[in-house]
Amino acid sequence: MRIAVVNNFFPPRVGGSSHLSAALAREYAARGHEVVVLTTAYRGAPAYEIAGGIRIHRLPAFTMPKLGLSIDFDITFASGRRNQRRVSRILDAFRPDVIHQHGQFLDLTWLTGRYARRRRVPVLLSVHTRLESPRAVYAKAFSAIDRVFLRRVLRGYAPRFVIMDELMETYCADRYEVAPDRFDHIPVAVDTTRFDALPTRDIRAELGLGDGPLIASVGHVIPLRDRRLLIDALPAVRDKYPDAKLVIVGTVYYDAFLERARELGVGDAVVCVGEVPAQDVPAYFAAADIEVHDLSGGGCGTASLEAIAAGCPTVVAVRETNFPGIRLRNWENSVLVSHRDPDELARALIRLLDDPDERAAIAGRQRELVREHFTLDRVTEQHLEVFAGMLGRPPGPAPASPSAEGTADVP
Repeated sequence: MRIAVVNNFFPPRVGGSSHLSAALAREYAARGHEVVVLTTAYRGAPAYEIAGGIRIHRLPAFTMPKLGLSIDFDITFASGRRNQRRVSRILDAFRPDVIHQHGQFLDLTWLTGRYARRRRVPVLLSVHTRLESPRAVYAKAFSAIDRVFLRRVLRGYAPRFVIMDELMETYCADRYEVAPDRFDHIPVAVDTTRFDALPTRDIRAELGLGDGPLIASVGHVIPLRDRRLLIDALPAVRDKYPDAKLVIVGTVYYDAFLERARELGVGDAVVCVGEVPAQDVPAYFAAADIEVHDLSGGGCGTASLEAIAAGCPTVVAVRETNFPGIRLRNWENSVLVSHRDPDELARALIRLLDDPDERAAIAGRQRELVREHFTLDRVTEQHLEVFAGMLGRPPGPAPASPSAEGTADVP
C-alpha cells in the first residue's frame, strides 16, 4: 500500500501524537509499504528528508499565540493557498491508497481531507485530543467549534475513526455525530523496545535528589493536565515521607500548579526539568518510584503507558472500562483513582511507597498488560488490517514495491 501519514505534530517535536504517528509510519515502511509524511516546519528541521524508509515533507507554518486555552502549547498551522497547492502536488505525485490523519482540529487534516474527497481516497482519522476545558467559557467555545465547524469538515470527506478509549468513543459520537460502524477500536501504541536497555544516566545524581521517594510526572503541563490534583495530594505524602520529591518532565505551558505548591508549603519538593529528548525519558522512569500525570479523568495517554512499559508503577484517573475490550483491574494490573479526590490519590501514593513488594508486583502486572495489548507491533497490525478492509483487500504483508529513494518526490 501507499500510505500518506498526516500530522501537524511530528519529530523532532516531542509529544504523544508526534511519537505515535512517527512510530507507525516507520512500522508501515518496515513492513514493505510506501510511506510519505505531511507535517509542519518545526525548529529548523529540514523541509524534506528521507528517514527510516519514509519521506517527510515539512510545510511552512506559523505558531498559534498562547491564549491560555486548555490545548495551549505551540500548535503550528499551515493553511494558505501555497500549502494547499503543495499538499495536492505531493499527494498527486505519491498517489496514496489511503491517508492516515492524526488530529481532527489541525489544518493539515482539513487540507488532506479536502484532497481525499476530490480524489476519492479513503481516510482513517486518529483523534488524540478532545477539545475540552475545565473553564466554562472555553468549554463552550470548543463545543461550538466541534459542532459547528469540525463536524461539517469531517462530514465532507467521512473518514473512519480510530477510537483509543471509551471517552473518545462517546466524544466522537456526540460532537461529530459519527455512527458506531465507522469506529475502529485500536489503543495507543507503545514501543516497548525503548525500555529494554538499562539507562545510561543517573537522574537522581544529576538532579541531587538523593535516595528518598521520587514521583515522576511526564508530559507537558497544560490546563487539561495541570498537575493540580497531584500538588493537592503532595502535603499528605510529605507528612509521611518528608524527603519525597516530585519531578515534572515536560514543558510547563500552564504554571498554576507551582503557585499552588507554594501555597501548600511543598514548593521545595517540586523539580521542573522542562522538555527532554525522547531518548532520555527511560532514565526518568528508571529513577522514579511512581509515575503519575494522567489525573484529569480524560484518559490514559502515551506517557503513562510508556512508564508502565518501563516497569514504573503508574497511577491514572480512569475507569476499569477505559480501553474497550481490555479490562483494567484496580490494584491488580492498574492503580486507578478519582480525578476529583486528592485524598484518594495521596492514599494510593503512600500505599505504593509503603510496600515495595506490592509496588513491584503491580508494576510487573501493568507491564504484562501493555506487552499483551499495546505493543507497537500489535497496534501496527491492527491499523494495517483496517486499511486493508477500507481498500477491500485481504490483510497480509505488502507486495514488493519500489524503494522510497526510487520514487519521484516533490520537495
